[in-house]
Amino acid sequence: MPLEIGTPAPDFTLLNQSREPVSLDDLKGARSVIVFIPFAFTSTCESELCQIRDEHPLFSGAGARVVAITCNTLHANRVWADHQGFQFDILSDWWPHGFVSMAYDTFNEGYGYPERTTYFLDEEGVITEVTRSENLGEARSFDEYRAALG
Repeated sequence: MPLEIGTPAPDFTLLNQSREPVSLDDLKGARSVIVFIPFAFTSTCESELCQIRDEHPLFSGAGARVVAITCNTLHANRVWADHQGFQFDILSDWWPHGFVSMAYDTFNEGYGYPERTTYFLDEEGVITEVTRSENLGEARSFDEYRAALG
């Protein structure tokens, strides 16, 4: 089960695809969207992030910064981001494996990947909305992104 709305988001610091640290504190001061992605280079995960990339005005217009979190290595995340032209941070939750995903109650311990969960945070880092797909192969509804950012 994902964390509840109204809960302060757990603190973290992870490296992005450019080896730069990004923390929850870096996200504070603006709205944030934390997108947990099960696997890089897979059709559903890639289509979700490509839609976020293509709908960038929706996020920037709402004053929201997007970060994606995977349990892939930062090297794989960099190749994926370069290949797809992702301009937002892809953070590596590789080691300790899934530590941040666990803190956000979205880690599938049986298979070692984060569930398909998105947290929307306010300027103070408090969870305002959550969207999740219960099926690994099913994308999150982009209408839920629109509603949360509207």
